[in-house]
Amino acid sequence: FFTHRESNQMAAPGALRDIRIAADHPTNPTGQDLLLIRRLLVEPGQRQFFQETDTYRFVGGARGDIAGDWTWEASANWGRNTGVDGMTNIVNLQRLGDTLNTSLCSPTPGAAVPCGDYLGMGDVNQDVLNYILFNSRDTGGNEQKSFTFDVSGTVMELPAGALAMAAGLVYREEKGWRDPDALTVLGISNTNQQDPIAGETKAKEAYVELSAPLLSDLPFVQRLDLDAAVRYSDYDLFGGNTTYKLGLNWSVVDSLRLRATYGTGFRIPSVPELYGGVAEGNLTTTDPCSRYSDSGDAVLIANCAASGVPAGYVQMGNSILTTVGGNEMLQPESTETLTLGLVWQPTQISGLTLTADYFDIKVEDAIRSIPGSTKLAICYATPNMDHPFCKPDSFTRNPLTGEVNYLSAQPTNTGLETMKGVDIGVRYAFDIGQRRASLDWNTTYLDEYVITPFEGGDPIIFDGHIGGGNGGYPHWRSNASLTVMDERWAGTYSIQMIGEATDFNAAPGDIGYQTDAVFYHNAQFSYRVNDNVDVAFGIDNLFDKKAPFIQSWTDGNTDTMTYDLLGRRGYVRLTYQFN
Repeated sequence: FFTHRESNQMAAPGALRDIRIAADHPTNPTGQDLLLIRRLLVEPGQRQFFQETDTYRFVGGARGDIAGDWTWEASANWGRNTGVDGMTNIVNLQRLGDTLNTSLCSPTPGAAVPCGDYLGMGDVNQDVLNYILFNSRDTGGNEQKSFTFDVSGTVMELPAGALAMAAGLVYREEKGWRDPDALTVLGISNTNQQDPIAGETKAKEAYVELSAPLLSDLPFVQRLDLDAAVRYSDYDLFGGNTTYKLGLNWSVVDSLRLRATYGTGFRIPSVPELYGGVAEGNLTTTDPCSRYSDSGDAVLIANCAASGVPAGYVQMGNSILTTVGGNEMLQPESTETLTLGLVWQPTQISGLTLTADYFDIKVEDAIRSIPGSTKLAICYATPNMDHPFCKPDSFTRNPLTGEVNYLSAQPTNTGLETMKGVDIGVRYAFDIGQRRASLDWNTTYLDEYVITPFEGGDPIIFDGHIGGGNGGYPHWRSNASLTVMDERWAGTYSIQMIGEATDFNAAPGDIGYQTDAVFYHNAQFSYRVNDNVDVAFGIDNLFDKKAPFIQSWTDGNTDTMTYDLLGRRGYVRLTYQFN
């Protein structure tokens, strides 16, 4: 299939920093050199993010019988996604400097290089805006190829039923690339400097899955099934990794089923994490060994001396040359997942199904970027420098002077994440006259989401919090819907609830420190015209609920990843199925 998408979102006006206005600049009335530390460029209005993507996908396959109930299936999959994204009203910093350079700019209207007046709100005229602004355009994409071969069937008959098996082989290639705007690469736009990135991975996998009935037709054990799976993955960049999953399904009686799973998994680093452009820069960094002999800290003194730092060492300046960007030495993150749940279908109420599932997820060796100052501080506060941040891949020192001559702030496998909660589901199917109806209600309670960024670091509590670029993790989320249907039509009314949360960075009493629960109401009506054509009409955010104010969010004054920004909107969808 092929999909083309165009979209855009609003963003706050851009900020200019450290604007130096010379005393002789025609817009400077003071006769003294001025420094504007920060100024919002409100004159051109809001910026706009924009995206344009093209997605292609081709899938082909074949299947057949082997013997008995054994079957085979082979498939090939190719997909490619390319896109352009960018932002309007970005400032060319080089041209901004030209408008402040009295030897280049002119206050004459229509001048090739106009002089910019940045002192008053609304004083930046259109000539200056036309000269300094541009729309950034970044291009990129990803591509995947995969080939699979699977077999499945019954291995043997056990006393409680058939032992079923599935096995297969997978070959997969994935690659991604991104080419930022030329001015962004040069570092002369008022956005973060970026380098082009590209990379690819190849993987070979084999798996086996078994479903074994252990017991059946016993008191309080209508059926007890064991599901087991193991997968071996061999990546060209990371080597081999084996994961597994075990599951139990226990049908106690007709109305009650208990279930449990335990499994392991992993996530390979993304292309930007691996291949993001590596650069060096003098970043503000504190060397804990500066004047360490006067600190009175026995651990610090012993560690700095063991590193060969002279007793009278004093850090030169407040910055250290630091390496940032991707890290090709990254390894996959590993995960462990435990779930415990039940399904209850009370015989007294036909059509009612209740589910509850507890989940406990742990991520080890999570990929994190740790500031250089933090690495140095943690290392030298650890007795005998027994910490991963003390290794040469984090920093080294000049053996003669004791100065830090290499410091890495590149991403590394160092974090630990834990998430615990409960998923609750209610489904009730019933009749209204001659029509069918269903009520669905799904709720998640997030009890714990804690990230420990590195060994010895303070845990960061995410559950119940929102904002600051970290995403939204309220304790409660819920979705409820009522659907009524006939042979040719269906109507659905749904309500989405996002629970209250606390801003990560706001102080108690601040506006936006605590957000109330938000409810979105949606309605849809669909009609089957004939066997091939369906038409649907709908309204999302029926009551035009506005997103709450989030103090620590930089664009839109709210959490753009959690709340609806578009307001009330309608749509019409026509679907045609080819026979």
